[in-house]
Amino acid sequence: MKRRDFLTNTALLGAGIPLGMSSAVMTSCTQQSQDAGSAAKNYSPEELGMFSFVDVAPDGKPLKAALVGCGDRGTGAATQFLKSGPNVSIIALADLFPDRMESCRKVLSEQFKNEVPDANCFFGFDAYQKVLAMNDIDVVLLCTPTHFRPEQFKAAVEAGKHIFMEKPCAVDPTGIRTVIAAAKVATSKGLTVVTGNQRRHRRDYWEAYVQVKNGLIGDIVSSSAHWDQGAWWNKRKRPEWSDMEYCIRNWFNIKWLSGDHLLDQAIHNIDVVTWFMEDRPVRAVGFGGRAQRLTGDIYDFFSVDYYYNNNKRMLATARQIDGCDGNVSEQVYGTKGVALLNDRGEIKIVDYNGNTLWEYDYQNKPVKNPYDQEHVHLVESIRLDKKINQAEALAYSTQIAILGREAAYTGKPISWDEIMASTLRYGPEEYKMGPLPFYKEGEAPKPGKAPDAPVM
Repeated sequence: MKRRDFLTNTALLGAGIPLGMSSAVMTSCTQQSQDAGSAAKNYSPEELGMFSFVDVAPDGKPLKAALVGCGDRGTGAATQFLKSGPNVSIIALADLFPDRMESCRKVLSEQFKNEVPDANCFFGFDAYQKVLAMNDIDVVLLCTPTHFRPEQFKAAVEAGKHIFMEKPCAVDPTGIRTVIAAAKVATSKGLTVVTGNQRRHRRDYWEAYVQVKNGLIGDIVSSSAHWDQGAWWNKRKRPEWSDMEYCIRNWFNIKWLSGDHLLDQAIHNIDVVTWFMEDRPVRAVGFGGRAQRLTGDIYDFFSVDYYYNNNKRMLATARQIDGCDGNVSEQVYGTKGVALLNDRGEIKIVDYNGNTLWEYDYQNKPVKNPYDQEHVHLVESIRLDKKINQAEALAYSTQIAILGREAAYTGKPISWDEIMASTLRYGPEEYKMGPLPFYKEGEAPKPGKAPDAPVM
């Protein structure tokens, strides 16, 4: 869909689309309303669903996994799965490019003595289907560029596999609806789904969440979320690459594949705020632009103002420009204090006079690398039958990021109902190596229109 058609077409769609957070979140919010004025409940970590945070998953029957997407992130996820506990292995791989697969196979072999036979290595856009058809696969790790995630997740659920799914889970509202529907099916099948929003697998974040839920900062009134960093990686197009190959090899900088960095990076921070607030915005207004990026068609910076019911707000910023201030953090503001959150080992809660109300004890409770921890939780969930399905929560956090991105791309306020009902879809209808007429290198979205005033 063209950007200029977005707001017009969304208004025409029916009202039968799910419009809120997951039922568990909405139930929690409703319960809080019902409990207003009564004595505050003191929740235990177990009641809130806090993980065990063991260092190694328990032993059990062998778990055989397949990796879909053998790039750097996929290879990293595979190694983290292999470190999660005993009796786990990677037995199949799927990718488009032989060089990426061979690099991944080398890492698995040299570092873990995990050999993947040639017969279990599949290439092509349908390679994931061949992996999912293998009866001896218990777990699938979905680590391709984000655009492909919804259909691959749906197929993995239909195949009855437990799943690790990288964040974000879609680049557009069409994909989000696919993920939400498949997530519900996964729950009905009793499948474990762990997602790559790894802050939910950090003990320091969890203990701060428990303090906030138990009222230490009072009622939440607003929040902020930031992923502001230097420039990220870029790849120039080579003469031998088609448009499709170039886009996929440079996927992070390509809008239809990554969804832009407000999704791919700032989703971490937006997800934390969504987790702590247990709410979704009513609308968003945002802006952004492209100033220094060398390749692709995405923005360099975003600033999005999210509006919630009861006059609550969230400010989300994202920037990838060298030589600028860096800030990767979240703040949750309450009537009594502020939860200051980050992955630098400095999580604490303070009041508005600067007094520390609580801080995490890093000396006595070291925080395990969350990229490793999330795979420990994956294997632990499967072996102990401790049900985890994070797919729907990730879908709604991703949709909040999509809402902000489209507000910035169009320059218009966009409501939650509009983004949930939108038929907006990015990317080609058919996947094959070759030209992509819709893709224009360096042409990022332009909000608004040229000035009406004449040039003097």
